[in-house]
Amino acid sequence: LQNNQVLGIGSGSTIVHAVHRLAERVKQENLTIVCIPTSFQARQLILQNGLTLSDLDRHPELDVAIDGADEVDSDLNLIKGGGGCLTQEKIVAGYAKCFIVIADYRKKSKSLGEQWKKGIPIEVIPMAYVPVTRALTKNFGGAAELRMAVSKAGPVVTDNGNFILDWKFDKVHDWSEVNTAIKMIPGVVETGLFINMAQVVYFGMEDGSVSMLEKQPR
Repeated sequence: LQNNQVLGIGSGSTIVHAVHRLAERVKQENLTIVCIPTSFQARQLILQNGLTLSDLDRHPELDVAIDGADEVDSDLNLIKGGGGCLTQEKIVAGYAKCFIVIADYRKKSKSLGEQWKKGIPIEVIPMAYVPVTRALTKNFGGAAELRMAVSKAGPVVTDNGNFILDWKFDKVHDWSEVNTAIKMIPGVVETGLFINMAQVVYFGMEDGSVSMLEKQPR
């Protein structure tokens, strides 16, 4: 963290702790930091902690984006979107010079699907959720389910006004190819596969220590 940086602020429970610490450092070191949110939750978190809120219109390039993950494999491929914010999270991470992930040790896997059993979130245009569901299972196997809300009747609606399908795959895929192919299905807005995006992942271990996994040069 350096003075005059533009930071992308992710969503989810892990990020709450990071933003609290960020606010402490900004206050202690008198830093000038601008924050770009990835969701309504992130926006509220930025404001509640007294940080400077901005957007991609004013700051289209970010220095660093910080976010959590539902699962991280050994190649630093991620599944994200358990909280339903995958599209804005991917946009913000994609326009950052450096994308840093923080997660607890239970999110670390050798390959995707080992730890995270709820499937890959896929944001879809509401009118297309049935044909997209059919296309997913026909082309890639597994099963796709419309994510239903808990505290309201009907499906989860994203910050963008869309639905989410959770695709539970039944085999290990070439995730780069599958990610591209899914995004070509008409009606798909974005996937929760974050491929070749994270530079480093910090895992909070059970004993309170921190383990770091860096992207290896190819």
